[in-house]
Amino acid sequence: MQYISTRGNAPQVNSTTALLNGIAPDGGLYVPAKMPKLLPNRARKNYPDTMRDLLALFFDDLPEQVRETAISRSVKRFADASVVSLDAAGDNVFFLNLFSGPTCAFKDIALTILPTLLQYAVNEAGLERAAILTATSGDTGSAAMSGFADVPGTEVLVFYPQSGTSEIQRRQMVCSGGGNVRACAIEGNFDDAQTAVKAVFANRELRAAAAKKGVFLSSANSINIGRLFPQICYYLETWRRFEAQGIIKKYGVFDVVVPTGNFGNILAADFAKKLGAPIRRLIVASNENRVVADFINTGTYDRRRNFKITNSPSMDILISSNVERLLFNICGNDPERVRAYMNALKTAGTFTLSPNEIALLKADYGSGFATVSETESAIKNLWENASYLADPHTAIGWKVLQELRCDDVPAVIAATASPWKFPTTMLRALGKTCSENDFDNLRTLESLTNLPARLTELEHAPVKHREDCAKDAVGATVRKIFGI
Repeated sequence: MQYISTRGNAPQVNSTTALLNGIAPDGGLYVPAKMPKLLPNRARKNYPDTMRDLLALFFDDLPEQVRETAISRSVKRFADASVVSLDAAGDNVFFLNLFSGPTCAFKDIALTILPTLLQYAVNEAGLERAAILTATSGDTGSAAMSGFADVPGTEVLVFYPQSGTSEIQRRQMVCSGGGNVRACAIEGNFDDAQTAVKAVFANRELRAAAAKKGVFLSSANSINIGRLFPQICYYLETWRRFEAQGIIKKYGVFDVVVPTGNFGNILAADFAKKLGAPIRRLIVASNENRVVADFINTGTYDRRRNFKITNSPSMDILISSNVERLLFNICGNDPERVRAYMNALKTAGTFTLSPNEIALLKADYGSGFATVSETESAIKNLWENASYLADPHTAIGWKVLQELRCDDVPAVIAATASPWKFPTTMLRALGKTCSENDFDNLRTLESLTNLPARLTELEHAPVKHREDCAKDAVGATVRKIFGI
């Protein structure tokens, strides 16, 4: 598989190089030079089979044994042997549970695959070590630290907002083990962290200085193909299971609803559709920051709005990186148009698609959003009427689906995180009195629902990472921590 940059001013590379680079040298994101087709494989019987076929498509220059090792290492780290599961919620609505991994979020699936792939790429390039920089709004950081912990040849530095994550999300990062992982709080929000990390990648002097020290800078965010493409497996697995259950034979298609922050997960569903999955509509569910929902509805991307801290912190984002890959597609793979749009977003804070591009966007996508109170109402409704305990992000997906659904075609909602990561929000939504302590609330939630809580071990875990920095000091922090 060969990859090109969305901005058109970087060399075409194979998947090994794209994995290492994370972001293309011209600041663009890597996309396949030619979109493959997933060949029908009736021998595909389970999740490892699906992931095996997927990795063979997008990482074909990596040896088969490396890909097999990645899959084996990944599957062993999930509480659910099937890795993903489907729960029926009535009326042909299904929850695609993606949170049985070590950090209880959908990011675990790709971030238990990526370390093996990236380790091979590091060795193949003859590098001493890869320094993996990651910005997080809550879940990516802990998943990256868990996935890369003690993986030889790699080091991880996560930047997370000082306020905005749940206490449990924060403790997952600051208490994370592994001698090669670090977490640093940034005095700003996720957009500040992501912008600063991208600036590091774009800093040629810093990257050259790192190279002289034997350090290669890479990424574990969904800007990296090693994060993005394994996520396609969620939706190929849904397709496989629906076929096995006779659902595809009856309805022909299904819809996908994804709570969306950085746009990687919903883009993975888009790629699954391009590979042949019978997905009819891709539904974007946003919180009150709603920048992507507004973009889908109007064709105008406008980040010039107040940043809101909500009860769905993983979606508290105004600059969604993977929208650039969507732009490349709806612009007919025209990098000049992508560059113009991304420059307008950077300088003016907004851009508007052409009428034809808006039509292409709306042909595949729908969108909606939920307020903080609507999110909590959805949590309560799902628990009381479907006995399903949905985290805030998943609840937003359900709320948006109720607004947009117009027929009985099966709809799959990506359940992106465990409710145990947000116990205070969960209790408040269920109308119960909350403590100021997340772990007291975790125990109360467990007692109330009679469901076994996860993450309780974090309460007394020692804090290992206490770094913090200003948002304009991310580059200096990278230099200091990696000795550049």
